[in-house]
Amino acid sequence: MTPAAAPRGRSSSSGSLSIGQVLARLSPEFPALTASKLRFLEVQGIVTPVRTESGYRKFSPTDVDRLRTALTMQRDYGIPLARIREYLEEHADAQAPAAPASIVQTARRYRRDELIATAGASTGLLNDAVSAGLIAPADSYDERTLGLLRSLVALEAHGIQPRHIRSVRQTAEREVSLIESAIAPLMRRSDAGSRARANELAPELARRIDEIRDVFVRAALDRLTP
Repeated sequence: MTPAAAPRGRSSSSGSLSIGQVLARLSPEFPALTASKLRFLEVQGIVTPVRTESGYRKFSPTDVDRLRTALTMQRDYGIPLARIREYLEEHADAQAPAAPASIVQTARRYRRDELIATAGASTGLLNDAVSAGLIAPADSYDERTLGLLRSLVALEAHGIQPRHIRSVRQTAEREVSLIESAIAPLMRRSDAGSRARANELAPELARRIDEIRDVFVRAALDRLTP
């Protein structure tokens, strides 16, 4: 599938969409898409929806095109979001640019049976991971999913099942919402500098949260040791 991008612009208010309407349009193509995922893509600079005076997001048709392109490049080629953002900016004026050949050639994809075999997993474990919402069902999977499944294999050996990890995903989504709130004042501004600062600040805040989590986990582990 060839992703398509469109010029990054704004439509009139009559053509804008709420986050629910965007989900309705894209969910048939991307069943695992959620409002939290859309907010995360905004934090990552894939789209910059305008805000109403009440703070509600309004997405333009161009935003929807950019989301479709980003989600396709993630799903079909496993391309990191940072590279997708660069790609969209580089081709902002193109109507339907093809994904760079170098990216397509180097991004490894795994069929379901290949994913299971390469990760050393069982079919049941993958099914449980999908049921727990840790892995989205797909025709093919990227390296990140392979790494996740390998970790689940290691945890399963110690009795930790995908359903036990569901709270980790939910915590990650809450952290994204926290980061979103922190950068919201920058995202509401229309100047490019504020948008760029927000894109830089989001991963930095994520790293800080990771550091804090690591401190708490290590402290809890210390209590397990006599």
